[in-house]
Amino acid sequence: MIEVSHANDKKTFKEFLSFPFQLHSKDPFWVPPLVSDIKEQFSSKNPFFKHAEVAPFIAKVKGKTAGRITAIYNEAHINFYSEKAGFFGFFDCIDETAVAKKLIEEVKQWLRERGVLKLRGPMNFSSNEEWGLLVEGYDSPPMLMMPYNFAYYGTLLEECGLTKAKDLFAYVIDVPEELPQKTSRVASIAEKQGIKVRPINIKSFEEEMSVFKDIYNSAWEKNWGFIPMTDEEIEHMAKKLKPLIIPELALISECNSVPVGLMMLLPDFNFVLKKLGGRLFPLGIFKALWYSRKIKDTRLLLLGIKEGFRRRGVDALLLLEGLKAVKKNGYKRIEFSWILEDNYPVQRIIETVKGRLYKKYRVYETEI
Repeated sequence: MIEVSHANDKKTFKEFLSFPFQLHSKDPFWVPPLVSDIKEQFSSKNPFFKHAEVAPFIAKVKGKTAGRITAIYNEAHINFYSEKAGFFGFFDCIDETAVAKKLIEEVKQWLRERGVLKLRGPMNFSSNEEWGLLVEGYDSPPMLMMPYNFAYYGTLLEECGLTKAKDLFAYVIDVPEELPQKTSRVASIAEKQGIKVRPINIKSFEEEMSVFKDIYNSAWEKNWGFIPMTDEEIEHMAKKLKPLIIPELALISECNSVPVGLMMLLPDFNFVLKKLGGRLFPLGIFKALWYSRKIKDTRLLLLGIKEGFRRRGVDALLLLEGLKAVKKNGYKRIEFSWILEDNYPVQRIIETVKGRLYKKYRVYETEI
C-alpha cells in the first residue's frame, strides 16, 4: 500500500526534509545540504514564489517514508516560452518503480489542475538553480550546487514514461603548471581590441550585481531552458553566494569600460558541507571555517559573453585570467558545469585547456 500526501504541515515537511538523509546515509559520495538553506528555499523569503507555486509530496509504504518530490508551476517559464510546461524537483525515491509512479502521477495531477500539458525535470526549482539527474559519473561526489543521486533514479523515471529532453555536461581539469599557449593566443585577440578584465568590487557589490544581471540575461537568453532572473532573485542568490566569492575568481570583461562578459568561479564548498552533516549550528560554524581552508577544487559556475562580443577572444581572456587566479590561490582542479550537450563552442574552449568530460546530467520530460 503506497500513500502519497501533500507535505504541507510541519510534521510532513520535516519528513520531506529528512528523507534524503536516511536514504543516502551509507552513500560515500552524497553531500548533505544545509537544512536551514533548504527551509529558506521553500519559505516566503524566496522571491521565486512571486511568480511560482511549489507543492512538496511524500510517499509512504507501510507508514515509512519511501520517496519525495515537488510539483512546480512557474509562470515565468510559461510567459517567457509561451509553453504550458510544469516541472518536478527534489526527487528522491527507494528503488521501487511503483513508488516513483505514484509520485510522478501526483505531480501530473497537481499540474493538470493548472492547465499544464508537459512535465519536465528534475529542477530545484529552476534552471537557475540545481537541475538535472546524474546519469554518468557516480565515482566521485558532486561539486557545489550540482545534483547527485543513485544510478537507479534514471531507470525509475524512464519506467514512469519520461524520456530525455536534454543532457548537461560537466568537465574537469587539473590546474596546469603552464597556461595553454593556444588560449593565450586567442586571448591576445581580445586584448588588441581594448578588452580588459577586472575582478568584481565587493565594496560595490549591489552595483556589480546589476552588471551581473545585465550580462546574464543577455548572454544566456537563447540557451535552452533559460529563464530570466528578476532583480529580487539576483539579489537573493547574491546574498547566498557572497560569503563564498573570492573577487579575483569573479571576473568582468569590459570594452571601453562597458561590461561585455563575466566569469564566476567558486570554491567547492561541498567539501565543507560533507563535514557538517546538514547542520551549521552549534559547532558547524567552526568546522566550516576550519575545512574551508582545505578546499582544493573550484567550480566554474558562469561564463557568459554578450552577443556581438562572442568569437572575439573574450571568453579565452576571461578563462586565462581565471586560471591565473585559481593557480595563485592554490586550487588544484576546476569543474566546468553545466554545459549544454549541444553547446559546441564552449565545449571546444574547455577542450583547449584539456578539460575532460567526467559527469553527465539529464533533464527528462513527458506529456501530461
